Amino acid sequence: MIDAQLGVETALKRFERYNPKDRILALDRLLVVLEELGNPHLDLPPVIHVGGTNGKGSTVAFIRAIAEAAGLSVHTSTSPHLVRFNERIRLAGQLIEDDYLVSCLERVEAALKGHRQITHFEAAQAASFLAFHETPADLLILEVGLGGRYDASNVIEAAACSVFCPIDLDHQAFLGDTITKIATDKAGILKPGCPAVSAIQTKEAKAALEAEAARTGNEIDFLTPDDLALIQPPLGLWGEHQFSNAALAAKALKAANIQGITPEAIAQGAASARWPARMQRLSTGPVTALAGEKPVWLDGGHNPHAGRALSAVLDTLDSEEPAKRTMLVSAMLANKDARGFFAALNRPGLSVFTCPIDNNENSFTPEELANAAREAGAGADAHQSFHAAMEAAREAGAERILICGSLYLAGKVLAQNDELPD
Repeated sequence: MIDAQLGVETALKRFERYNPKDRILALDRLLVVLEELGNPHLDLPPVIHVGGTNGKGSTVAFIRAIAEAAGLSVHTSTSPHLVRFNERIRLAGQLIEDDYLVSCLERVEAALKGHRQITHFEAAQAASFLAFHETPADLLILEVGLGGRYDASNVIEAAACSVFCPIDLDHQAFLGDTITKIATDKAGILKPGCPAVSAIQTKEAKAALEAEAARTGNEIDFLTPDDLALIQPPLGLWGEHQFSNAALAAKALKAANIQGITPEAIAQGAASARWPARMQRLSTGPVTALAGEKPVWLDGGHNPHAGRALSAVLDTLDSEEPAKRTMLVSAMLANKDARGFFAALNRPGLSVFTCPIDNNENSFTPEELANAAREAGAGADAHQSFHAAMEAAREAGAERILICGSLYLAGKVLAQNDELPD
C-alpha cells in the first residue's frame, strides 16, 4: 500500500519501475490497465478534447471559465503542471486533494500487477480517469498531452467536441519534422460523428486536418471573423492572441451543444479566465526583488509560434509604456527550436540572459542557448543560475523583464515568488 502521508511525489515515483524502454506513444498499455480498473474512461461527463500545439492551456482556461459562468460544474485535465502535480487534475473546479490522488494512483499501480509496463503520463491519466468517473460534474475538458493519435487522453471513444488550437513545429522527434506530419498526428483525436472546431491554421495544417476529417467522416468548423467578433474586452488573459483562444473556446462549447452558453456567460468567462505563466505579471515577491522591483512578466512559450505571440504582446506593452526597455531571461529544453523562438520575437536590440533549468538534465546549457539567441540576431549572455541572469538583466538596465522559454522554468519561478497556482 502507498502511504498517503508520504505524499503525491513519492506515489508517482513508484511508477518509474514500470516505464517502457521504447514505444513511448501507444494506447494498448493504458487500455489494459483501464480495463482492469473497470474502464472508467468510458463513463465520463461530456468531454471537450483539446489538441494542437499552442494555446491549449489558455483555451482550456477559457472553456472552463465560460462553462462555470454558465453555472456548470467542470473537470479539467491539463499538463504539464507548474509547481504541484495536483494542478493537472481539477475536480468540479477544485484541485484534486493529495489523499484522493494517492488513492487513485495506488489503484492504478495495483492494476499493473507488478509486471505490466506503463509510462508516468499514462499512469497519471489513468488516475485522472478514475477521479473524473467517480466525481460528478457537467463537463470534462481533456487536454492532449503530446500529439494526438497515440496520446494517453485519446483512449476515450467519443467527444462532445474535438478542438484544434494552432498547430506548429514541436516535439518533432515524436510527431515528425513537418507541419503536415504533426497536424496529421494531432488530427488523430477526431471521433467519427463528433463535432470538431479549429483555430485559424496554416495552409499545411488546415489541409492535413481536413484530409483526416474526410477519412473519418467529420467536418471541422474553422474559426471565422464572426466568431472573433463575439469576444470583446476585457479578457482575463493578456495578449491579442487570447481573443482567438477565447473565441475558439466559445465555439467549442456551442459545437458541443453545452446548455447555457449565452453571450453573457461568454463575456463573464472571457473576463474571469486565469491561466498561470501565460503572460502573467508577477506580484511583488523574491523574484521581482531580483529585478529591483521593475515589472516582471512570465510566459512558458517555447516555439516559433509562441515567439510571434510574445512579440505582439511586447509591442502592445511598448505602446502603453514606451520608455520601458524589455530584456529576456530565458531557459529552454534542448529538444526545442531555440533559434526559431528567438528569431520569431524579431525585436531590434533584443537582449537575452540565459540560464539553466535547475535539476533538469534535458535543458540547453546557458552557453548553447545564448549561441542560439545570437544566431537569431539577439544579444545574449550566458549565466549559470536564474538568480545571476536576473541580476545581470537588472544591472544592464532592464526596465521590464520577461522570463520565458520553458514551463519548467516558469514553475520554478512561481514557486520562488510564492505564487502557487490554485
